[in-house]
Amino acid sequence: MRMRVVIALLASVVIVSVQGAENEPDRAQLERQLAAQFRLLSDWAGLTRYGSDNAKLRLKPDEQRVVFLGDDITDHWGQGQTPFFPGKAYLNRGIAGQTTPQMLVRFRQDVIALKPKVVVIQAGTNDIASVTGPITEAMAAENFMSMAELARVHGIRVVFASLLPVCNCSRDIASRRPVGKILSMNGWLKRYAAETGAVYLDYYSALVDGREFKRALTVDGLLPNDAGYALMAPLAEEAIRKALAQ
Repeated sequence: MRMRVVIALLASVVIVSVQGAENEPDRAQLERQLAAQFRLLSDWAGLTRYGSDNAKLRLKPDEQRVVFLGDDITDHWGQGQTPFFPGKAYLNRGIAGQTTPQMLVRFRQDVIALKPKVVVIQAGTNDIASVTGPITEAMAAENFMSMAELARVHGIRVVFASLLPVCNCSRDIASRRPVGKILSMNGWLKRYAAETGAVYLDYYSALVDGREFKRALTVDGLLPNDAGYALMAPLAEEAIRKALAQ
């Protein structure tokens, strides 16, 4: 009963916002926000998102399976014209809006249980934006460390993907994701990868123009467009190759 009341309140916020000023998010964005809030209430870590898919998987002999664990950037990969690594034994386990604590909770189900050779961890931008609540860079770092340690115990090689740049291309993104915090998190990920033998996957340098997301490569200042994903794909392939060669 309490959840129904909360959902009704969230829906009323969406309706009021849609009727607001022109600078407000459009209806589709607000509906996505409402759906994300509902998921947080009903399944905080997103354990039901891929549970059924995981149960159907069977590992083939000599399969070089790779799991991409991530947030919006991973989740949206393959939804446009640029496919998600066709013909490869790569599994997309991204969930839009997620932060590192949520990914840590589902790491056993969505990574370890799938027995990949490599995990590509893409996270951090929503931590900076406090999407699921206040979190410091040190707290996010501890979550990254815990995921890496779990992977190593189970013989899974780790690739840390950088946070992507942002820009206020269609709406205000940068105020919640300041460039300084993005660079700081990327710097830590790069250092930690070097210290632990993980691979650092630098998407940021390929997508940035000055200190902003290249406008020709992004949908909205946060997510890559087809051209952006097409640029990211070979970088990911090279990072996976390095991880497998270790």
